[in-house]
Amino acid sequence: MAKIVMASNNRHKITELAAFLHKLCPADANGEPYALLSLSDIGYAKEIIEDGNTFEENALIKARTVAALGYIGVADDSGLCVDALDGEPGVYSARWAGGHDDADNNRKLMEKMRDVPGDRRGAHFVSVIACAFPDGRTFTARGECPGVILDAPRGKGGFGYDPFFLYEPMGKTFAEMDAAEKNAVSHRARAMARFAEMFAHAAGEPETEKGEKI
Repeated sequence: MAKIVMASNNRHKITELAAFLHKLCPADANGEPYALLSLSDIGYAKEIIEDGNTFEENALIKARTVAALGYIGVADDSGLCVDALDGEPGVYSARWAGGHDDADNNRKLMEKMRDVPGDRRGAHFVSVIACAFPDGRTFTARGECPGVILDAPRGKGGFGYDPFFLYEPMGKTFAEMDAAEKNAVSHRARAMARFAEMFAHAAGEPETEKGEKI
């Protein structure tokens, strides 16, 4: 049984990624189901330093860390890019306010957006999902979802900036959607759809020289 390790300690991301992987990549080419594990499941407690300048770089850092341990590593790096803030918080979304606290990050967002008019409150969520194999092969898949930043939170679900991110076609914030609704339209859903296609191909490929990309 092949083991896929999701390189994250964020339980919300792990839950979402696991749901997509179970649905889109349930078994290998021989029909054997993948065992989906977290970092804690394999006893990895170190902090992975995400010092890349792009979502792709950070996702690959995490996925390669897992692959170096002999597992198939899957990692997501995602964030909110606000038009009026020149793309901030971007790759710093999780730690924008100095820590890893959703409430602090959202307060900073509201402070910076306080005087921004409604027609300039566009934004998009980005998700890049990277995969790294122990033999050195890697790939990334990117998904984006457009939206609008509200001036007050709506909804009790989701995490991060979800209560302030309005997805206009549904008239709901990510925090107002149930899991099925969010997983049908989110940036992570879009990235995972592409990821599933690429993973199905990559998982059946023979080993290549370390460092080769597909």
